[in-house]
Amino acid sequence: MSRQKSRDTGVEIALRKALHAKGARYRVHKRPVKGVRREADIVFGPARVAVFVDGCFWHGCPLHATWPKNNAEFWKTKIEGNRRRDGDTDARLADAGWLAVRVWEHELADEAAVRVLAVVASRRADLRSKVRERSSVPKI
Repeated sequence: MSRQKSRDTGVEIALRKALHAKGARYRVHKRPVKGVRREADIVFGPARVAVFVDGCFWHGCPLHATWPKNNAEFWKTKIEGNRRRDGDTDARLADAGWLAVRVWEHELADEAAVRVLAVVASRRADLRSKVRERSSVPKI
């Protein structure tokens, strides 16, 4: 397991290239929320969107997850623990006003980039409308 790359995987780099080609600018391998020891693969700070690229095996993809027969109980515990941690991460980010976007390794990079950018654009539009609402309220 120690030889498995956890950063800059081929899938992650393909997604970053697709996002960059579409004009997106982002941070890489950053903790979105201080005090939460979880690092997102791609972070869009002002929109508060954290993107996680999840491996089908390691995170138990509903379409492609495989359950090894050798040492089955260990792997079941490991993968289910990863799933629980993913859910906990999503909840902690949501509590802090962030949105976690999960991209599976089997997704095509261009399609995932379009999906991520749609979420980022929506969040930016929501933030702009909130700013307009605050500025239009008369002060007494």
